[in-house]
Parts: sequence; C-alpha cells; structure tokens
Amino acid sequence: MIKLTFVCTGNTCRSIMAERICKKKIKPKKDIKVASRGINALGDNISENAKLALKKLGYSSINRKSVKLTKPKNDILYVTMTDVQKMAIKETKVISAKDLIGEDIQDPYGKDLDCYISTAKQIEKMVEVLLSKILTWRG
Repeated sequence: MIKLTFVCTGNTCRSIMAERICKKKIKPKKDIKVASRGINALGDNISENAKLALKKLGYSSINRKSVKLTKPKNDILYVTMTDVQKMAIKETKVISAKDLIGEDIQDPYGKDLDCYISTAKQIEKMVEVLLSKILTWRG
C-alpha cells in the first residue's frame, strides 16, 4: 500500500484539489491511499472557486473541512505544492511540485475562477507525473 498526502498551506485549495484529482486518476488502483493536509489549516471549508474548478474539470466538488498536518509519519509520501512547504515538513519522504514538474503550484486563494482552473490543470500535470513515477518505482 502506498500512502500519499498532498500538502499546502491551508488545505482549502491546492492540496484538496490535488487529492480529488489524484483519487479520480487512481480509481482502479486500490493499493494507493490519498489524503491532503494543510500546514496552517484551520478547519475551513474547501474554497468555493476550488469546488467550481473541480466540478468544471470533472472531479468531486463536495464540501470538506480543512485538516491540519500533524506530526509526519514515515510510511507516507508527502507531496507539497511548494519547495518552502517541503522544507517546513523536514521529512525524508517529501517531494515538491517543483521536483515533479519544475515549478511550484502557486496559491490561487482569493483569486478568480480562471486562476483556480489554471491551478487545477497545473495540479493535473503534477499528479500525472507523480503517478507515472510511482509506477516506475514499483517496477
């Protein structure tokens, strides 16, 4: 079983979008567990524009409260949206979007729907690269 946790700042936009995108892309692969967390999550709902962007791109847009990242666990691969978040976690099993696609996933919080859709498409690219690497690692 592979455990993935996507991490951003508040777990209301990027990491929850990454979780939903990844879950849909791995549906047939039941041996991968996916979650998301926020370094500074406060229990807020997923942002409205994140829900709209997910819905428009064909992913689950149901409400969910943000979840704070607690002490990282050794059996989880953490995937951060930025290198700064990667450094904040300080775990051996952490990779960033920049490691996967050469750039950070910028925070769309408070911006318009087009920005959220653009961010979701960037996350789709990151998830596709991540999943192809996982398949390669597994042999």
